[in-house]
Amino acid sequence: MQKIIRGKVYVLGDNIDTDQIIPAEHLVYSLSDPKEARMYGHFALSGVPLEKAGLPQGNIPFINGNDHKSEFTILVAGANFGCGSSREHAPFALQVAGVQAVVAESYARIFYRNSVDGGFLVPLESEGKINQHFETGEEVEVDIERQSITRLRDGQRFKLKHPGDVLPIIEAGGLFEYARKTGMIS
Repeated sequence: MQKIIRGKVYVLGDNIDTDQIIPAEHLVYSLSDPKEARMYGHFALSGVPLEKAGLPQGNIPFINGNDHKSEFTILVAGANFGCGSSREHAPFALQVAGVQAVVAESYARIFYRNSVDGGFLVPLESEGKINQHFETGEEVEVDIERQSITRLRDGQRFKLKHPGDVLPIIEAGGLFEYARKTGMIS
């Protein structure tokens, strides 16, 4: 796991559910077949209403054309990110699309655990609502050790909560890798 993640940010609001992250009609692809798995990236965040896609201005697609990788590597969202059904496809789709970290005010518990346990991406919680302080497309830096996200255009830094007991699992790359590294499984 990288301790510092830099990239373009994609900004979302509150209550982004798993059907917005990866709509149910796209759950037909294999997770293990590399060619089919790319489709999860292609359809990532395709369920977000256009006026709420890429805030503050909206109408910014997360994926361009037929790509499966996004130019955005960090998501900043409001409260209750990943609510809805418990599908592990949601953090998987974001990972395939190139997302390395999500910074949200709060998470639905099952999305958070799926992200951590599967090693799909780094879910971090902000200290309060910060999504209104960012614009889609600007460069940011997430520093996991310093527990911060910085807007690079002006250096403004926002505090993040410490990941707590899940940090070793995140650092290992998921629950199974953590279990291997700690000798729980071989």
